[in-house]
Amino acid sequence: MRNNLVFTLTGPDRVGIVEEVTQVLLEHDGNVETSRMMRLGGEFAILMLVSIPADRITGLSQGVDSLSAAGYKITIGQTVETEAALQRDWLAYHIELQGADHEGIVHEVARHLAQRGINIEEMETALVAAPMSGVPLFTMTAQVAVPPELVEQDWVAELEGVGHHLNVDITVAAAGA
Repeated sequence: MRNNLVFTLTGPDRVGIVEEVTQVLLEHDGNVETSRMMRLGGEFAILMLVSIPADRITGLSQGVDSLSAAGYKITIGQTVETEAALQRDWLAYHIELQGADHEGIVHEVARHLAQRGINIEEMETALVAAPMSGVPLFTMTAQVAVPPELVEQDWVAELEGVGHHLNVDITVAAAGA
């Protein structure tokens, strides 16, 4: 029987780190199901959903000891089905945000969504140079799951109001639209 694990690694960026991690996974019959990897500043971060035979989990934990000894922070945790995963009838939406960078944007948007019971499934943020001026422009994209009892025009209008308050543009679209 295979178990699903969430595997994370953070530490100094260097050539070959992804190869080393995936080699350890292969040595323990692990398979990368879904992953995100990126350099953040001078650090490298890996977030993976890995499937692995139940009897190989202990060996995997021991197999990454050399990476831990080299200064990488590693967590390995078995997944559990959450309340959000059990609610398959929820509606998928895509949110895009763009505006001048300032503190609190992610917090305000996340708070608004949480207060309405909307689950953030995936979120990515970045700072990019604005096309004309070159000033830092904050961008955010998110995939969210919305309870079916929420009225789309109401929660979307409220979220756009949050955007107005934050002086950022927010657009919402049904996923796949």
